[in-house]
Amino acid sequence: MNIQQQVPRNALVWIFICLFALVAPHAARLPVWVLVVYVIAFVWRLQVHRGRWSFPGSWVKVAMTFSASLGIYLSYGTLIGLEPTVALLLTAFALKLIELSQRKDAYVLLFLGYFICVTEFLFSQDILITLLSVVNVTLVTTALVALHQPGEHQFNRGTIKLASTMLLQAVPLMLVVFFVFPRFGPLWTVPIKSHTAKTGMSDHMKPGDVASLSQSGDVAFRVKFEGEIPPKSELYWRGLVFSRLRQDVWSGLGFYEVPLSERRPSEVSTSGNPLSYSIIMEPTQQNWLYGLHYARSNSPGVMQSSDFRLFSPGPLESENMYSVNSWLSASADESLSDWRRKAETKLPPLGNLKTRELARELRSGVSSDEEFVDAILARFNVEPYVYTLRPGALSGDNQIDQFLFQSQRGFCEHFASAFVFMMRSAGVPARVVAGYQGGEINPVNKTVIVHQFDAHAWAEVWIEGKGWVRVDPTGAVSPDRIEWGLEEAMQAEGSFLAAAPLSALRFRNVPLLNMLRLRYDAITYRWQSWVVGFDRERQFDLLQRFFGGVSTQIFATILLGSWVLVLVPVAISLFRKKDTHPVSRWDKQYLIFCGRMAKLGLVRAPGETPGQFAQRAVAALPVYAKELEQITRQYNAIAYTKVDGSGGSMGEALGRFTRAVNRFKPARRRGVIDETVSS
Repeated sequence: MNIQQQVPRNALVWIFICLFALVAPHAARLPVWVLVVYVIAFVWRLQVHRGRWSFPGSWVKVAMTFSASLGIYLSYGTLIGLEPTVALLLTAFALKLIELSQRKDAYVLLFLGYFICVTEFLFSQDILITLLSVVNVTLVTTALVALHQPGEHQFNRGTIKLASTMLLQAVPLMLVVFFVFPRFGPLWTVPIKSHTAKTGMSDHMKPGDVASLSQSGDVAFRVKFEGEIPPKSELYWRGLVFSRLRQDVWSGLGFYEVPLSERRPSEVSTSGNPLSYSIIMEPTQQNWLYGLHYARSNSPGVMQSSDFRLFSPGPLESENMYSVNSWLSASADESLSDWRRKAETKLPPLGNLKTRELARELRSGVSSDEEFVDAILARFNVEPYVYTLRPGALSGDNQIDQFLFQSQRGFCEHFASAFVFMMRSAGVPARVVAGYQGGEINPVNKTVIVHQFDAHAWAEVWIEGKGWVRVDPTGAVSPDRIEWGLEEAMQAEGSFLAAAPLSALRFRNVPLLNMLRLRYDAITYRWQSWVVGFDRERQFDLLQRFFGGVSTQIFATILLGSWVLVLVPVAISLFRKKDTHPVSRWDKQYLIFCGRMAKLGLVRAPGETPGQFAQRAVAALPVYAKELEQITRQYNAIAYTKVDGSGGSMGEALGRFTRAVNRFKPARRRGVIDETVSS
């Protein structure tokens, strides 16, 4: 093989580093056997480099390729989709390393590495992931630079310096492209993350679902209010409306289950200024959005259903930012259609007989639906019901009866489900609403952080003349949950984030750790709103603000002009002639000495040695012969033998030489020099 086609040892080491750096962000979502393949690929290629093993043959390559494809199919059940495609790409990167023998193979491998760097953003656009991707791009570029240094057969850490310089030179151009380049729609459709676990609320609710979700400290969404933040007791984030009960499982009505005349929300009269805020939601793989009571949004891609909840036409595959206006005192559906009344009072024909009997008994003892609501809440408050994250399992067909009359231990979904069941048993329209309640206020940037453990379920009851009214049965059992949050409510039980002992939220009582957590969350919010949320509309507003409008000509001029302004300085720095011979400290001092001699008319000629120059200088200035000979002798000793003949270290010798040059400041004696030159 031609030596020019071999992969230098320095490049091979950097490729090994890239191997594990590129797979690290994906490690948690990959099958374990893929990581084993990476270790095998590293060991195999290392042994080939050491001359102990040989490169795999053709049949071995075919077998490895077939086995990897079969393994991915068995792990994911398909080869189509985002996760299996990325897993296949990562496996191909490892297998390609085993047969890496020539520079052309290295080019293919490293270009594949750049593509792998991009795939991480298909799963997350978090700021830490972005920083990790920048590191990975730097490592791949370093390996590419090392590949163009064929004579470098030792590992050289300085290679990364050159690669970093090249990437820094590209940063201005990157910023220009980010702010100016048109944001087109996707040129292709990215396969849905079908194997990624869906986070947040589900489209159905049964006893225990919300309690399970409340064990997670992950962020659901962040909220930024334009004015004052309402009290926590008013922060009910509606997301899902459950109007149907089947086999003790609540679910929403499908789009085509609602009559055509009922699919649009009814008109709602609003008065006063709305509560304005913006929400940045984390990806959920679901399509429902969250907002406070009677929420409207003018953001693109945000729609409103007939039950006044917000939703997106497609699932949320990445962070989504939208603006909302809410009227907390608005009355929704002051008049109820016959179809809606029937849908919101319907119950299964059988089951939970004791609960039905209790509901009829309580309703017969009051004169209005509002008093009926108060009677049920009073029962929850007086009877020994327990609000707990450990309610225990309910089984059978009469789970509401078991909860109300036997266990009496439940989470919010137990109380909301039982409450709505009793309301409907008495013919009162009611439904379960699922979402989040409360949130943590970040004092750093005045945002509200809503975590998964803020998941909550409550009820809405239709009252004549008032429309749908929010009723939270949990507040009758555990007021602390509504006023202060889940952590305070579960303090005595000790079950708050019990399944996540290392969660940073468990250390909120440690001031330093809590401050760092909140500051990082504030940085994350800025990153999501300024960078991830910089969409086509924001780009258009920015360009219009600076240029007063955007036309095709102006847009092209901005883009091309910006590129010229960025690329010209880089080109000048690249083509500028540079001194490739660095000047040592002793050479700098000797040049100072030569400069002082030049002021006296004695200029050192090109190619003239220090000894020859000293002889000519002594002849011209015999009065300084001793100093001239001393300086020349010390310079020759340091420059050529690294010592000065008087002992001591190199630093001491350089210090003596520097002091000798500094003391040499001869006065100009024109007569002596002129006489010497003329002779």
